Amino acid sequence: MLLAQPLNIAVMAHLHHPIASPFPGGLEMHTALLAEELSARGHTVTLFAKGGSRTSARLMSVLDAGFSFTRYPEGPAREAQTRLLDEAQNRTLQLINEGTFDVVINNSLSALPHLTPPAHPMLTILHTPPLPRVTAALDAQTHNRQSAHRIVSVSAANARQWRHHLRDIDVVHNGIRLEEWGTDAAADRHPSVAVWAGRITPEKGLHVAIEAAALAGMRIRFAGPISDQDYFNRTIAPLLSESVEHVGHLDHSQLAAFLGSGTVFIASPLWAEPFGLTTVEAMACGTPVAALPCGAMGEIINDRGGVVAAGFSAADLARAVIQSRTLDNRQVRASAARFSVEAMMTRYEQHLGDLVGSGVLDDADMVAS
Repeated sequence: MLLAQPLNIAVMAHLHHPIASPFPGGLEMHTALLAEELSARGHTVTLFAKGGSRTSARLMSVLDAGFSFTRYPEGPAREAQTRLLDEAQNRTLQLINEGTFDVVINNSLSALPHLTPPAHPMLTILHTPPLPRVTAALDAQTHNRQSAHRIVSVSAANARQWRHHLRDIDVVHNGIRLEEWGTDAAADRHPSVAVWAGRITPEKGLHVAIEAAALAGMRIRFAGPISDQDYFNRTIAPLLSESVEHVGHLDHSQLAAFLGSGTVFIASPLWAEPFGLTTVEAMACGTPVAALPCGAMGEIINDRGGVVAAGFSAADLARAVIQSRTLDNRQVRASAARFSVEAMMTRYEQHLGDLVGSGVLDDADMVAS
């Protein structure tokens, strides 16, 4: 622990899914890791999350585990879901205000901590491109000017997306426990097999990865939850074959072995990917990455962890797949070292210490003019 004394920390999770393995995505894994690591460093941590979450920190369930998040509800269903999530986050803020916390970490994706900030210093972590309800809250400048608040982003690419709304954003890259992702496993790699992992949704571009693998003359195996059943049924299921295999939604240890089994990892985001945690996990396994040039891909991969495609087509990605196969697995793994959990936690503790121990810019000062 870098701080002179341990802190009493509230962590606000988003409430779409429980914070539990197998994780639906990188945000859930980040939230779990953050709570675990802060606890391991001697802090008292309370995680406010959906029921069914699992953590070594103190858990406060603010939404029933039976709630099922719908990605694209319409009409009354959308209003009902938004109302339910808002009520749960309002309960979270009320419980935090009633508590004796030193600082709050906001991982919630909600606009409410900006509209009605907690009575404690707060660190907000931006895990997504700008969200309309959050930016509306920021642009309205309806913040509590007495509330110490810092905002950081998980990548410089994602920070740039928010610059229109926020003037002062630091960058703290996501980190992983590198030792959990093995060493160079070249002897166990399947030749001519590409791997892919993530939420199976249109914006993750699995269909492009499948086409790119075929153009590169490779089989592809993919892992992850089917988060958009219609997309899977219409676009992915017809492509399944001996050369295109879904291995299911894997837990942490299974995913490490899976990522280390491929000759190349394909990252195919069709949106402004804020970070791409599986990209770093693959690199930590020594598996080179071939990626579309979206969001933070170039920032994360650089020139040692893989190859970023020159364009956005499947043919461009296929060329990156072929080029990435020539990279040295040990150098690929070494390139992931800058994304250690230790480096991430050191930066977060610095921010938390500054918030608790000294004055910082308030929300209104941070809003871009």
